[in-house]
Amino acid sequence: MNNPLPGLPLVESPLFPALAPTLGWTYEETRIGLDLHSRGYAVLDFPDPDLDARIDRIKANLGPRYQIDFAASDSDKTTGERRIQDAWRFDEDVKAIAANTQVIALLGKLYGRSAFPFQTLNFPVGTQQGAHTDIVHFSSQPEKFMCGVWLAMEDVAAEAGPLFYYSGSHHWPVMSNALIGRRGSGVELGSAQEPFEAAWEALCAAKGAQPETFLARKGQALIWCANLLHGGSPQVEAHRTRWSQVTHYYFDDCIYYTPAFSDEALGALDLRQITAISDGRPRPNTYFGEPVASRAASGQTAPAPSRASTGGSWLRKIIKGKAIR
Repeated sequence: MNNPLPGLPLVESPLFPALAPTLGWTYEETRIGLDLHSRGYAVLDFPDPDLDARIDRIKANLGPRYQIDFAASDSDKTTGERRIQDAWRFDEDVKAIAANTQVIALLGKLYGRSAFPFQTLNFPVGTQQGAHTDIVHFSSQPEKFMCGVWLAMEDVAAEAGPLFYYSGSHHWPVMSNALIGRRGSGVELGSAQEPFEAAWEALCAAKGAQPETFLARKGQALIWCANLLHGGSPQVEAHRTRWSQVTHYYFDDCIYYTPAFSDEALGALDLRQITAISDGRPRPNTYFGEPVASRAASGQTAPAPSRASTGGSWLRKIIKGKAIR
């Protein structure tokens, strides 16, 4: 494949529609790629013959940790914990879903670089989270080499707070602190996405954009691009559950960082320390195969984000000047 723009994810490249017929992909792979290119998301059936059994075991294992009365059909399911982060560390079925080899291989084709999972989130109910893009939490250099895969662990009713998204919004400007007129490094911030909300609202209003909801069937998965604006709808009926798992993926040979706490123009990047779920090995920050040599600026570190806002494990370093030696 002759790709003149390897610094863009393949499905995000403006060249993808022209390249797609030359790739030798299956009809389904091409369909998923074109959906990601045009809409910023794609739906597929999760490729795991043991999925139903895994879901049952995950519910049994994680259920008590949410402090929710699942046994009573009319109990309020929204009063306990809404998420468990990185349950893959102690639950083999959560890990198996995140490290599904067919999904990882598919993502590698779609993005043009090898993929690896680095974070899981497991939910018993909807998040009711406002519209946001993952790219303010998880980004990379080169840009956009991150994606999420959301798996429905039951049929999702409209009253249960389904996932929503703005189709095509991945083409909108990527939010950065410079774009919205603020500094990110060394600044106190309680929520990683709050500073960007006014800009997202303004873009939606200017474009007349309307959200779409995903009324998923059990076993369906949604892949979404890093810059897709999405969130969780209000939960109309509190007694309903909405069991799901999100896995976030990065791609090889990138610098991994959090834009909400960074100033890219200054070379001040809030780097992440990443471990691949699939093999347990660290993935160092690299640029064209070379490790990033960072120097921590004396006394300067980014503030710790709230767990609900970002999650993930952190290596807080401020890079000054040239990041590569």
